[in-house]
Amino acid sequence: MGPLRGIRIIDMTTVLMGPYATQMLGDFGADVIKVEAPEGDLVRKIGPARHDGMGPIYLNANRSKRSITLDLKQAEGRAALLRLCADADVLVYNVRAKAMKRLGLSYEDVSAVNPKIVYAGMFGYGQDGPYAARPAYDDLIQGGATIPFLFSRVNEGQPRYVPSAIADRVVGLAAVGAILASIVERERTGLGQRVDIPMFETMVSFVLGDHMGGLTFEPPLDAGGYSRQLSPDRRPYQTKDGYVCALIYTDGHWQRFFAAIGRPEMPAADPRFASFVSRMAHIDEVYGELTRIFLTRTSAEWLDLLEEADVPAMPMYDFQGVLQDPHLVATDFFRVVEHPSEGAIRTMAVPAKWSRSPAGPARHAPRQGEHSEEVLREAGFSPEEIADLLERGIARTAVTYDPAQA
Repeated sequence: MGPLRGIRIIDMTTVLMGPYATQMLGDFGADVIKVEAPEGDLVRKIGPARHDGMGPIYLNANRSKRSITLDLKQAEGRAALLRLCADADVLVYNVRAKAMKRLGLSYEDVSAVNPKIVYAGMFGYGQDGPYAARPAYDDLIQGGATIPFLFSRVNEGQPRYVPSAIADRVVGLAAVGAILASIVERERTGLGQRVDIPMFETMVSFVLGDHMGGLTFEPPLDAGGYSRQLSPDRRPYQTKDGYVCALIYTDGHWQRFFAAIGRPEMPAADPRFASFVSRMAHIDEVYGELTRIFLTRTSAEWLDLLEEADVPAMPMYDFQGVLQDPHLVATDFFRVVEHPSEGAIRTMAVPAKWSRSPAGPARHAPRQGEHSEEVLREAGFSPEEIADLLERGIARTAVTYDPAQA
């Protein structure tokens, strides 16, 4: 059942950052109730799908949850949500704080019905600064956290975004940690609290942990940046027939590498390669030399040679290739499971392992409103009250799909 068995989470998040965090909590054993507006989570529409609203990004960020549809703009929908919160451990949202206040769902409103609740907000910017009310998306936060600037340093002046929603996912991970820490604190004190997880501050901390450099000191010792990561030649090495990823880092790595390619004298003969400090001081030249060396063998030859020399290396996979990685195949990381409405889908295992309370996907990613009636019954709504909410469109149930047609 997972280490979070018995924890109930009301999940008001949408798109990616929040759903990614709450999926992890659900995988860890928490009962996650996904509360969707009548129009549904936007991410349901992204990518190819067998049925409307069941796209791949949604399926990969919303398993281990139940779904209820409530119109929170209606007084009865808000009241229903507060009834759900009355015996919940955590409420998670990722809209701006002023939107929650406008809905009558501020921390003060929610804690009035449940003083022990952890009220976790995920939004663009810390709420005590001038950006507090601004909207934020992954691209904007990448820009503010200097990521496109870093690309411009190594890409002929051209800024780029990371081609993954890295800010959403990093902040989602940070939110999991903050929520779990808040639960531990609540167990000690018996009191809930509001916890804010801002994207901008989290990502600046994440990136500048590497790149603050001499700006760490006052007055600064340099203009910032970690030279190894900013070398233009820090990239997968081209081989005779493709690319490999290798990191020859420690003195031991370099000695074994040069011995393996028949040049054991190099670290002692060339002062640029003699020590970690000298390699960092000449990093562009070091990477340039490796670029020339790696062109002399095939990818398979390099991977065999580097493994034999105990030098860290990996293939450079594409999307299809990583599915066949022998380690991931052996650990059963990618699994094809039967979804009740979508048929066979490929999913990924929970990476972390527990010796006593193993975690894993507890439920399929739900259709919108799939569990509306079930969740309302658990909250104490009578059959008549549920029927009334459904009839007036304040709550909604799921569309039924035939899995045979998936």
